[in-house]
Amino acid sequence: MKLNIIVLLLIFTTFCNAQNKTEYISKSEIENDLKFLDSIFKNQSSYQGLNGFDYQLDFDKFLKQIDGIKITESEFGLFLSKTIGQIGDRHSYIKGYDLPETLYFQISFAPYKNRVLVIDYNKTNKKYAFWNSDFPYLKSINHIPIEEILSKTLPNEKLAPKKSYLLRAVRELRDIETVFSILNIEIPNPLPITLTNEKGIEKQLNVKLATDDNKGYLWDERFHKNNFYFSYKKEKLKDKEIIKQFFSTEDNIGYIQIVDMLGKDDSPLFFEFLNNFMQKAKETDALIIDVRDNGGGTRDLIQELAGYFIHPDSIYVVNTTRQRGKLPLSIELKERLHSRYLYSKDELNIIEQNAVDKFMTSFEPMYDLSTEKFSEYYYYVLNGQKITKDKYHYDKPIYILANERSFSAASVLVSVFKDLPNIKTVGVNTDGSSGNSQRFELPNSGLRGKISTMVSFQKNGKILDGIGTEPDIKIKRSLEQIFIKEDYQLNRLIEIIKTE
Repeated sequence: MKLNIIVLLLIFTTFCNAQNKTEYISKSEIENDLKFLDSIFKNQSSYQGLNGFDYQLDFDKFLKQIDGIKITESEFGLFLSKTIGQIGDRHSYIKGYDLPETLYFQISFAPYKNRVLVIDYNKTNKKYAFWNSDFPYLKSINHIPIEEILSKTLPNEKLAPKKSYLLRAVRELRDIETVFSILNIEIPNPLPITLTNEKGIEKQLNVKLATDDNKGYLWDERFHKNNFYFSYKKEKLKDKEIIKQFFSTEDNIGYIQIVDMLGKDDSPLFFEFLNNFMQKAKETDALIIDVRDNGGGTRDLIQELAGYFIHPDSIYVVNTTRQRGKLPLSIELKERLHSRYLYSKDELNIIEQNAVDKFMTSFEPMYDLSTEKFSEYYYYVLNGQKITKDKYHYDKPIYILANERSFSAASVLVSVFKDLPNIKTVGVNTDGSSGNSQRFELPNSGLRGKISTMVSFQKNGKILDGIGTEPDIKIKRSLEQIFIKEDYQLNRLIEIIKTE
């Protein structure tokens, strides 16, 4: 019996040592991985080089710095994240490396008035509140100004729209050991912080950091919305009781909450509810489409809603793209574009081609892309004659409510409908992105990544990535919304609708 115990202990100790063993990557392995990534950037990446950033300079500098130095997988992964984050591709990332994650603040943080609000979560009433009402804002950590810390917290998202970056970076402060590892600073425990108030008066504190069991409850509005993540489980996609909660009418204002840009094949029940609701919505005075915190998916819901929002006799070019790749484009790439309702001019009918010609007379893209590297333009055309079958034209006011976490296909939805008749966009600037992504794995380190292969332009000629779409009506979060006491943005929009 004792022998069995000793053997088990030896196995356990060996396993733990193996788990804790630091993995290093040789310089030759790094060079080969960088050559592999260089080929991907040169031949597939659609955004590399557009903003003037030269990743090769980063590669060369890194290789010089690591001469005679052991490099861990985490150090290499972090370097690549910092590099890829400067390209401007909001869909890109590097994954597969670990950063320290054992020490946390017992408090949480939220962005408010371009500052960092320090908050605490009450598990009983499920609401947030000031951690220190006399000194509600965070000014510094370990005597480092909070602005300096935030600017380096998310290297992979460096070129996100300002509001989008701020929200994500502020939330990450709770995982302070991870943040300090990115900053390459040893973290003390207790950790000195400086709070401040509206008058600029400061308060110094030493805060004891906690382990995983006692870490602060991350501030995230999505956690407090019923069934926000329902689409993550297939059985919930078929649950009528869950799906019907996303559709409601109050004070003769229709409301549709879209938490995920679902595909028609993935959730036919959601589309059934949507069409049934739109039939009932004929008598409403206005309609709200809420895509706040929606991380994207497919464009199927855009197409479905457009069938009601576009007049049968109208036609609009709402999005243009150019695909990176070997020319002429492969059938596979064309099919991926078609799945996004994007077609070349030759693939359109004569009426649609005329609409494209008219659109292009005033279209001024912010980037003049190489005809040797990029395809011809592919167009997203909303043709009322095609998309309104079995539908009707909803000619009342429509409001698209979005925020800084409306991403990918959700940000495309906002951009597509902006400036069309009867439609106004509301909330804050979206985290725009649209890229037709391609995944890869580096052969030596095993790090995984993703890059965009398509440049997507809004109607005004600007790209989506790093810019997003500005709302026609700005409504920011209130303090009460941050504390999860009310949905201020939605309530304020309803007040506006009632007065118009």
